[in-house]
Amino acid sequence: MDDQQLLRYARHILLDEFGIEAQERLLAARVLIVGAGGLGSPAAFYMASSGVGHIVLADDDEVDLGNLQRQILHTSDRIGKFKAESGKQTLAALNPEVRVQALVRRLDDHDLAEQVAAADLVLDCCDNFATRHAVNRACVAQRKPLVSGAAIRFAGQISVFDLRHDDAPCYHCLFPEADDVEELRCATTGVLAPLVGIVGSTQAAEAIKVLTGIGEPLVGRMLCLDALTMQWNTIRFKRDPACPVCAHRSEGHRSADRSNGCHRSGDRSNGCHPDAQSDAGPIAVSRQS
Repeated sequence: MDDQQLLRYARHILLDEFGIEAQERLLAARVLIVGAGGLGSPAAFYMASSGVGHIVLADDDEVDLGNLQRQILHTSDRIGKFKAESGKQTLAALNPEVRVQALVRRLDDHDLAEQVAAADLVLDCCDNFATRHAVNRACVAQRKPLVSGAAIRFAGQISVFDLRHDDAPCYHCLFPEADDVEELRCATTGVLAPLVGIVGSTQAAEAIKVLTGIGEPLVGRMLCLDALTMQWNTIRFKRDPACPVCAHRSEGHRSADRSNGCHRSGDRSNGCHPDAQSDAGPIAVSRQS
């Protein structure tokens, strides 16, 4: 680490739990961010400012005026520009030491397998259930940690799926794929602008913890925020031994604990709306019960 890097990252290095070793791990890391919108914007900002050495930003969408209320990677003069390219431009100005790669396409299974295999960690900031589950399957197959976040209206949630470990739950354990999914989007339901900043920044914090080995990431826990009351709640869950995505990794683990309310339609007391999705992703998936 040279003198300029020591100065740039001094506030990290001063942390007893962090130090030079953790910062060097960030500098050597490669992170895949799927989605450069509401959550991807703050997540990418803090990945770059924190010194993650190689960031791959994947998004096939273009910037429009309605994005600018919350998607802080982008500016008015970039309306019509691809979000991945706009994000790359912003991150390069923020930290020119970081290598940023823009993927202007929706990742298919082949792309995901290739990009996830090359990454040390994946940030799920995408906009639909199909992609979220595809990302999860790729992370399970490649045994790569996945940090997932979502936000809609005034509700947000974050969780970490550390798929390097056999006993860790995957995204499908918590949110099984189902046909009876109602995909609501912020274009029709709205979202509080700072909420995506809170959730995306928390995703970045969790990613840094996983990459550096500090602290206790949100594995087996989902952090839920109700921004109307600014109340945080933690939902605990376990790996589902019958999960069709990750059950093959090992046998004998206890099933997911789904008595916490995040799989019940209509329970909105903790900020985990169980039937909503936004451009920052789904809050939950099943309307069964």
